[in-house]
Amino acid sequence: MEKTIIINPATDEKVAEYDRITVETAISKIETSNKAYQTWKHKSLEERATLMHKLADVLDENKEEYAQLATTEMGKTIGQSRKEIEKCAWICRYYADNTKDLLANQTVATEASKSYVTFQPIGVVLAVMPWNFPFYQVIRFAAPALMAGNTGVLKHASNVQGCAFALEDAFNKAGFPEGAFTNLNLSAKHVKDVIEDKNIVAVTLTGSDPAGRSVASIAGQNLKKTVMELGGSDAYVILEDADIEKATDLATLGRLQNNGQTCIAAKRFVVLEDIYDAFLESYTKKMKAAKMGEPTDEDAYYGPMARKDLRDELHEQVQKTIKQGGKLVLGGVIPDRKGAYYPATILADLKPGMEGFDNELFGPVASVIKAKDEAEAIALANNSQFGLGSGVITSNKERGEKVALQLEAGSSFVNKLVASDPRLPFGGIKNSGYGRELSGYGIKEFVNTKSIWID
Repeated sequence: MEKTIIINPATDEKVAEYDRITVETAISKIETSNKAYQTWKHKSLEERATLMHKLADVLDENKEEYAQLATTEMGKTIGQSRKEIEKCAWICRYYADNTKDLLANQTVATEASKSYVTFQPIGVVLAVMPWNFPFYQVIRFAAPALMAGNTGVLKHASNVQGCAFALEDAFNKAGFPEGAFTNLNLSAKHVKDVIEDKNIVAVTLTGSDPAGRSVASIAGQNLKKTVMELGGSDAYVILEDADIEKATDLATLGRLQNNGQTCIAAKRFVVLEDIYDAFLESYTKKMKAAKMGEPTDEDAYYGPMARKDLRDELHEQVQKTIKQGGKLVLGGVIPDRKGAYYPATILADLKPGMEGFDNELFGPVASVIKAKDEAEAIALANNSQFGLGSGVITSNKERGEKVALQLEAGSSFVNKLVASDPRLPFGGIKNSGYGRELSGYGIKEFVNTKSIWID
């Protein structure tokens, strides 16, 4: 039987293995999920909310266990793992408390005696999820999908299967009916078979651009709704009136949080030439001082990347950027130690056409770009195939807002790193995908927006 092997990226040690299921078993589990949907869709919002609150409690009660699991499987620092579980509980409570208003019927004035729009569940939703936020990415889809009356099946990344099974167990502990949420420990080569199954009505994917294109293509051939949250190379415009210390504090956290493996992380820093040298000097000091260490070390600022192959691919991108004319200011050398570690790295003087400018660097590597003025900075920020998040750092909030409105991305934050929030829609444009998660916009992605007319 095919196995899923889990390797601790900090130690290179095998920590667990799980039996993969066959396609036939996966289809059977999906059928069970569809049977659960036939009952679950008729549950009142109050009944669903009660269980969603219980799920939040289960997450809180088991926070340390779940956090340690995430850290062991993908290398996230333990403090950030705890915060991830806390955020999951917040999302569950948000939808438990707000779905009634988010999905309330909307009256529309027409010639009818009564006409309105209502929002009804559609069935079993398949989620294809990545490893970088092994609990949060799943809850981000599951909480709104289940509160809307759908059921969900999960195809999680292979290297975080312990987290996937822990999530399934958490739903069971909270009292959700069998099949409401199901983990499918299935090989990626069989995702096509699952998407094509008659009981899957929609697919949501968070992952790379190539993975999104593949899954969206299969779903499109089968006329199934999709939401795609793909990669990003978020640009932050650093205006000449910015506080250098604040800007470099944000830039350091932006590149090193989650060990640099965040879709919406600040990745490209477009700095106006008046403060370029000062920014680079301060930034280099802070990135150099950030402690790389064991992810279980409470004092570690960042830990290893999730896998060695990903670390090696990132290093190749760094080397390619240097050959193309980029300046290596810091890092760029694979350390001689066990684990998938890569040091905080800064590439400066980047221009369009360079690897570090054009493509996503999914690890602790920053791209610093010089702009002569605000207009050029905006143009450089928008010169990207991606459009997930973006930011502006300035001492003038009104000016920052004007610039933020011109940045081509699903989110633009002023003087703060882009972060997801259940109260706001989350998603991207261009090659960063389409559709939205979270907020009222997210919960309405997988419902039947239905018009009712009474003459």
